[in-house]
Amino acid sequence: MRLTLRRALAVGATLALVGVLTPGAAYSQEDPRSCNDLLGPDTPAYVVCEWLAKPDEALGVALFWGADDNANLKEATPSDGKFIDCSAAGSVCPEAPGGGSEGDENSPFPEGAGDGGLPECEAGQPCSVDGHDEGGDGTVAGSEQTGTPVPTPTPTGAQDPAAAAAAAQTPAGQAITAAKAVQLRVWVDTELADDWKAGAETFAAAVKRIGALAARPEVAGIRFTSQLGYNTTFKTDEEITAFVTAASDALRQVAPGKRLGIHTVVPELACGANDTCKAEMRKRYPLLAPEKIESPLIAGRVDQLSLDSGLLYGGYDAWKINAEQAHLNQWIQVRARSWDVLAQIAAEETGLVGQVTDTKVASRLSVPVKDGAAQQVNVWTSVQNAQGTVTRLTAWDQLKKLNPIQRRLAAVYNPAGPETDMTTDIKKLSEVFGQIYLTTA
Repeated sequence: MRLTLRRALAVGATLALVGVLTPGAAYSQEDPRSCNDLLGPDTPAYVVCEWLAKPDEALGVALFWGADDNANLKEATPSDGKFIDCSAAGSVCPEAPGGGSEGDENSPFPEGAGDGGLPECEAGQPCSVDGHDEGGDGTVAGSEQTGTPVPTPTPTGAQDPAAAAAAAQTPAGQAITAAKAVQLRVWVDTELADDWKAGAETFAAAVKRIGALAARPEVAGIRFTSQLGYNTTFKTDEEITAFVTAASDALRQVAPGKRLGIHTVVPELACGANDTCKAEMRKRYPLLAPEKIESPLIAGRVDQLSLDSGLLYGGYDAWKINAEQAHLNQWIQVRARSWDVLAQIAAEETGLVGQVTDTKVASRLSVPVKDGAAQQVNVWTSVQNAQGTVTRLTAWDQLKKLNPIQRRLAAVYNPAGPETDMTTDIKKLSEVFGQIYLTTA
């Protein structure tokens, strides 16, 4: 039997982890890798912040692997790994807890174990297939197998085939077809807030229309509102809660199995540890306090939260927080709140249209995902200003260098305003993006 070096040092690593999380052992004011200054004064004493890679280091790593058309990445080879042969003379291997044995993928099966197949279960009695009790692996209880077959529930909102076929012929439906042809993962990006406020009949019609589009298997999810709580559509927390609840319930009926998302901004997060900034942001944007945005995540109403970077460009100058620091502050705070446990977190990036530098592209796309704060970045492919001028994405060469994280990059694209034509645009987007959010009314 052989143990990986990681397993052999597990006990020591556990003890080391305790030391890391103990403030006295982990942090001193002179620690050059400490980022405790970015934590708020209300942060519990046992929480400390330490840079795994400082911003300039992370940027250097991204540029190193992306340089020269990813030459370094292409030349890299997998590590052979380091193993301890417990049977070799002089090797010392820790005993497994409880006196049992450990192995790896090459170890033989224990005596009496079979290769493959399902466990034999007595009729009506549950039996585990993965070593967990019911629901203990984080999945919905009922995933375990029993001797009695469990009927598959029939979705109450199954789509009318005729309605789905008609939806496929609309411009949005044709865009979904074009995205499928180039293997892009598709989200339907729409706005239901105005329909909800217009009354039950208008809202029901909008939900039915979006449900027919999302019924196609290539559609992964529906983002049903943007700038939630930031624009003037809603005035109170109660309104927002009622809308999100109604939209979530209705869409889960007409589009069972599809993920649901919302888009908003939480201005306070970019303040970092500046209490004056945080107090002012709460005063200006009372509906966007972190705990209020967190509420639908806790309730399970949405599966994805997209956070905008729009306020980061000059919105914090009064507190001498520049755009780069505000951007960094936001994602440190998101990670500290562990929102990724409640839903998938996406960064919404509107600032890469027009002429941008390689450094800005690498920074804007790497900071949100480098430490796990966000799982993907949604990049707007065009932005229209108040005068109607449209500025488009031009950083194609820079984006191509980020091929290793292509699946984490999503294009936000409006088929109604193509740059060339819809099919050509979507094919070009597929060269640098792994997902696409198709804007539809």
